[in-house]
Amino acid sequence: MRAPFLFALGVAGVLLAGCQTVTPEQRRAADERQCLSYGFKRGTNAFATCLQRIDLNRDADRRAFLYSDVGWYGPGPYRGRYGPGW
Repeated sequence: MRAPFLFALGVAGVLLAGCQTVTPEQRRAADERQCLSYGFKRGTNAFATCLQRIDLNRDADRRAFLYSDVGWYGPGPYRGRYGPGW
């Protein structure tokens, strides 16, 4: 009886760990570490440009996901790339 409970508790813990979100402060720190690993120095224009490009790439990835092939995810039947019947 104790083993199934511990197993279920472990599975629940793993599932809930996947629900963690990254705070803006953690994201900024990770971005700064990435730019520092590229060799940029804090306080320079190149460092600011690096941070800006990381942010722009993140926004572009988000937009690409949102505007990706809605035929797969939208409501209603899938019509296919070339229309129904293909």
